[in-house]
Amino acid sequence: MSSPDDRLDIHVNIEVTAKALSTIVANAKAIAGRDEKGGFRVDTADLVGRMVSRFLDRYDFEGFVAETRNYPELS
Repeated sequence: MSSPDDRLDIHVNIEVTAKALSTIVANAKAIAGRDEKGGFRVDTADLVGRMVSRFLDRYDFEGFVAETRNYPELS
């Protein structure tokens, strides 16, 4: 894994299933709970980004992008 100094924050559009997104939202609400005004104390969009980043770290995104066969759109 890279150090925090070697990382860039990028904004992209990604496709996830509705089920994955609804699971993240439901789990986040259950874990975070409501604040004093009845709202939820979690930014689910930020949470999705952090979860995707952790997933990419765990499953070697750097190794994946190093393989030219993973660029079929450019062939």
